[in-house]
Amino acid sequence: MGSALSLRSDFDGSMLRRLARQTRDADQARRLLSLAYDGGSRADAARLGSVTVQIVRDWVVRFNTRGPDGLINGKAPGKPSLLNDEQRTALAQAIERGPTPYLDGVVRWRLCDLAQWIWEEFRISVSEETLGREVRAMGYRKLSARPRHHAQDPEAAEAFKKTSPPLWQKSPPVPPRAK
Repeated sequence: MGSALSLRSDFDGSMLRRLARQTRDADQARRLLSLAYDGGSRADAARLGSVTVQIVRDWVVRFNTRGPDGLINGKAPGKPSLLNDEQRTALAQAIERGPTPYLDGVVRWRLCDLAQWIWEEFRISVSEETLGREVRAMGYRKLSARPRHHAQDPEAAEAFKKTSPPLWQKSPPVPPRAK
């Protein structure tokens, strides 16, 4: 069995109770009051906080390392990203470059196509939802340009355009007036 951890020497029971009164966080106040046991046993502190002795020990460790702010509930870090920075850069380049129809089999990227591309490039399986969050965090939105054929001739398209004004812009002939 290990030795009991002692609380930091720069805080005493009265200071911890004062901090508990001043805080707006109920959980932090409960933890501060439990740690303000002034020479009592950890079992008494655990009963006061309605927790186990191990949890009181965890609070002492957090308090000793970070002070009173260590007793505030923090946000959980969550699952780390599946893609690293190098893979994210390659994904951004692929999005900017766009698909090659005869290689990728698509004329514009969809999330399912990008997920397939990531699998073929890096052997990482990413769901569409996860990839959508990742792409959105990279600054891309669900906007896509109209697909264009890779062999389209811009000069032929310009020659094909109509040059006369539309019918609604032409003025109708004025009938002669009857006398």
